[in-house]
Amino acid sequence: MKVSLRSRLRAGDPEAFRELFQELAQAVHRHALRATGDWSAAEEIVSLTFLEVWRLREKLEPNDDSVRPWVYGIATNVLRNRGRATRRHKEAMERMPALDIVPDFSDAVADRVDDGRRLAAVKAAVARLRKSDRDVFLLCVWSDLGYAEAAEALGIPVGTVRSRLARARKRLHTFTEEELRKQKKPGEPPAVREQIRGDRANAVRSIQETVR
Repeated sequence: MKVSLRSRLRAGDPEAFRELFQELAQAVHRHALRATGDWSAAEEIVSLTFLEVWRLREKLEPNDDSVRPWVYGIATNVLRNRGRATRRHKEAMERMPALDIVPDFSDAVADRVDDGRRLAAVKAAVARLRKSDRDVFLLCVWSDLGYAEAAEALGIPVGTVRSRLARARKRLHTFTEEELRKQKKPGEPPAVREQIRGDRANAVRSIQETVR
């Protein structure tokens, strides 16, 4: 009879831990990267998550279910703890005197600016979600866990996962639009997406004639 990965991990089998790391490390990294937007922070989250996995291995329930939801539950707790530490650091930095900031003009191309604004708006919108709703959204939407897996990871009923996810999606749409409006400068003209068809020289000539 084949011993399950869960049972081997509970017993402290290093090979089982290696297999689990190989199977889920990249997925946890993607989850953390989407949550933090920071590559090095995501790597730190992966390290801390699997340290906790090994430390807490004996608390795994002795059944044959997948270990994946349990690992994501640990990753969620690590993200929460890091978020609190990051907020404390940010508050401390905000109390320090402001430094002159040199503007970066590398994203001057319109499409890249628009993409950057939307990404920033989405990230800000996700941050505005309730912590409970945000955790469900990150697991179900960005990390593709099923309702049952997310429920197990967070220790809540499946029905609660469904209701929180529905609420998160609705609020995220509203918050994203609000963040985009905040970013829009007063008097800023709308972006022009259509290109003038035909010969460019003719287009320029017709504009000159109109000016006359």
